[in-house]
Amino acid sequence: MPDALRRVAASIVASIFLLLPLAAAAQVPDSLGPAVAVEVAAPGEMGGTGEAVVDPATLPHDLSPIGMFLGADHVVKAVIGGLALASVATWAIFLTKVFELTAVRRRWTAFRHRLGRVGTLDEALELSRRRRDAAARLVRAASDEIDVSRGLPAAGIKERVVIRFDRIQAGSSRELARGTGVLASVGSLSPFVGLFGTVWGIMNSFIGISQSNTTNLAIVAPGIAEALFATGVGLAAAIPAVLFYNIFARMTAANKAALADVAAEALALLSRDLDRAAQRGSLRIVAAAAE
Repeated sequence: MPDALRRVAASIVASIFLLLPLAAAAQVPDSLGPAVAVEVAAPGEMGGTGEAVVDPATLPHDLSPIGMFLGADHVVKAVIGGLALASVATWAIFLTKVFELTAVRRRWTAFRHRLGRVGTLDEALELSRRRRDAAARLVRAASDEIDVSRGLPAAGIKERVVIRFDRIQAGSSRELARGTGVLASVGSLSPFVGLFGTVWGIMNSFIGISQSNTTNLAIVAPGIAEALFATGVGLAAAIPAVLFYNIFARMTAANKAALADVAAEALALLSRDLDRAAQRGSLRIVAAAAE
């Protein structure tokens, strides 16, 4: 994503350099083209440098953000509106996921501490009986595997429990990452969508220049400002999306580590129970041989 932002920035800089000749042309009269009527300002209206002062009231557009949006082309309006909706979705996902991931991590960490204080898998099963999250499913998966594998070798039981744990953790990872794909899409596509609006707006500005037969910046600048406003909105939508995506990537990794700790505690309880069962079986064999 940072590479994409750098490419968009390079495109914007290139567009600005392409507009520099237009700004230079506005400072000198067009001696080769058709005669253009020039309004001579009164002496009292001359600026300190001798240049005519342009009254802001004569500008054809309101250059505030809302004014630029209302005065923009329909395509540019659609681009800006779509980017605004993407920005709203980005902030909604951020506010939702940040509370969700924080709460999940706290629950799993607390559950791991409680598992560390119990001695058997049955006691851990009692702790998880009223829970429906991934941490509780790990404990129930270990208990279910013991129930269906009675009389089988302990090594095979552990292997099958690890397989179950891997599937539960994979499903939990997908649940934790839900919604972050939207952030990745907004962060990578918004600058290009905004750049499309800018290109479209600048194209319309050049068409307007050719139709009006003037290069006066007071006439041309509003259209160019509206076009560049689309890129600004695209960057305003993309930058928070990229930032939030990176934040959620770190939070998701921390939650995966917390769930892995729960799996390790449950596997330790399972191994301890299997060793106890094997020891009791050995003692019974020794007692029977002594008799």
